[in-house]
Amino acid sequence: MSGDKRQVLAFDFGGGSGRAILGRLKDGKILMEEVYRFSNDPVTVGGTMYWDTLRHLFEIKQGILKAKQQGGFESIGIDTWGVDFGLLDEHGALLESAVHYRDARTVGMQEEVFAVIPKEEVYEETGNQFENFNTIFQLYSLVKQRPWLLERADTLLLMPDLFNYFLTGEKRAEYTMASTTQLMDARRKTWSQRILTDLGIPSRILPEIIPSGTVVGSLKEEICQELGVAPAKVIAIAGHDTQSAVVSVPTSEQDFIFISCGTWSLFGTELSAPVIGKESFDCNISNEGGYGNTTTLLKNIIGLWLAQESRRQWMREGREYSFGELEEMARKAKPFQSFIDPDDPRFVAAGDIPQRIRAFCRETGQCVPETVEEIMCCINQSLALKYRYALEQIEACTGKHYPVIHMIGGGIQSRMLCEMTAGANGRKVIAGPVEATALGNIAVQLMALGEIENVAQARQIIAQSETTYEYLPQDTATWDAAYEKFKTYIQD
Repeated sequence: MSGDKRQVLAFDFGGGSGRAILGRLKDGKILMEEVYRFSNDPVTVGGTMYWDTLRHLFEIKQGILKAKQQGGFESIGIDTWGVDFGLLDEHGALLESAVHYRDARTVGMQEEVFAVIPKEEVYEETGNQFENFNTIFQLYSLVKQRPWLLERADTLLLMPDLFNYFLTGEKRAEYTMASTTQLMDARRKTWSQRILTDLGIPSRILPEIIPSGTVVGSLKEEICQELGVAPAKVIAIAGHDTQSAVVSVPTSEQDFIFISCGTWSLFGTELSAPVIGKESFDCNISNEGGYGNTTTLLKNIIGLWLAQESRRQWMREGREYSFGELEEMARKAKPFQSFIDPDDPRFVAAGDIPQRIRAFCRETGQCVPETVEEIMCCINQSLALKYRYALEQIEACTGKHYPVIHMIGGGIQSRMLCEMTAGANGRKVIAGPVEATALGNIAVQLMALGEIENVAQARQIIAQSETTYEYLPQDTATWDAAYEKFKTYIQD
C-alpha cells in the first residue's frame, strides 16, 4: 500500500462494546470505516466479575478478517479503558481472565494501602486520583487475599498491552496505560520501586514502559496463517482510550480544556509536566500520561453510565426507551429541582440507579425525582454542574483560565448535555468529534508510519476532517444559583 490507500486498523474497546475501524489519510482528511462491531459483556463467576478476555481475542481476529476483506491494513492499534490487567505465567499462558474494575475485590483496599503508605505519600509519588478500582488496589487485594496468584505470575499486562502480546508475543507496558495504575512515578515515568516494595507487589512482573506510538512487533506467523493476512505492524498507540481521544481534540491552542464524554467523563487539560502539590492532592486530581510524553491533568467523573444503567433498569422493568427519547423526556421536566453528586460511591456498581438517585435526594432533603423525565433531567444537570466543579479545580491547580471547553466523544450526541455544560460553566462549548478515540488511535498509527508529522498536524487534519458544533452559555445567572446549591451535595 502507498499514498492515500495506506490503511490502518483501529480497535476501540469500550465498557459495553468494541469496534474495528479502518482509517486512512486522503486529501488532507482522515477517512474512517467501521468494519466490525461486537458486544463486550462482563461475566460473573463465583462472585467475581471478569472480562471475557479470550472472547476479546476472538473478536479481534474477526475484526482482522473483516478488515482484510476491505482492502487490508499496514498496522493495528488497540485502545481500551485503564487500570485492568491480565497475568501470565512463566510460559506466557493467561492465568485467568482479567477481573473487571467494577468487581468488589477492592472494597476496603484503600484504607489498607494507606495503613502501609500514607495517602499523601502515595499521591506525591504517583499524582493519581484515588479511585477504588485503581490497579494499585486491585493488586493489593491479591497480596492480601490471593498471594499464590502473584507468586505464579511472571508478567502483568494492562489490557491493550495484553492484546498486543496475544498478537505479537511481545510483552511491553505502554506509557499512557502505565500511568493509570497508581504504580508509576509520575515525574520519572518509571515504576515506583518504593510503592511496589512497601506493598509487597513483585516488581519483576512489570514490563518495560515504552512511549506511545512504539511499534511493538508484527503479527505472529501463526495468526497470519490462521487468518490469511500479511504480518502487519502492531503499534502501542496511546492505549488508554482517554489519551487516544485527547490526540483528536481539534484545536491549535497549547492550553485547552476537554471533556471526553462517554460511560465516564474525563475532564482535563494537556500539560508538559505533572502538577503535584497540596492543591491537586486536596482536589484529588489525576496526572496521567499522554501522547508525546505529555501529562494530562484530569478529573475522572462518573458520566453517561448514570443514563446508560438507568436505561437498563427501565428495560428490566419492561419500559424501553432510546437515548433520543430519554433526552426529549428530560427536556419536559422542570429543571433545578434536584441534584446528585455523580461521583457518590453508590452510583459505581450496576443496578437500580434511579432508585439510588431518589435515595440520594431523599437523604439530602431535596425534591425526590420520581418520573423518568425527572431522573434524566437530574442526571444531565448534575453532570454539567460537576463539570464546573472540576473546571474550577483545574484552573486553581494550573493558574490558567480556559475560555472554551472542547467536548469530544459519544456523549456529545446529547445536545441537552452540551447546552447544559455551556450554561453551567459560562463558557463556549465546541462539540466534536464524536469518534474522538478512534480518530486518535488512527492518528497515532499514521504518525508512527510517518504519514503524519506530529500531534499538532494530526489535530489540524482532524479539525478539517470532522464537523464541530458550538454552544453558547444561556441563563448564566440561573445556573450560578443552581451551582451554589449543587456544591452543598458534593462529597469530596
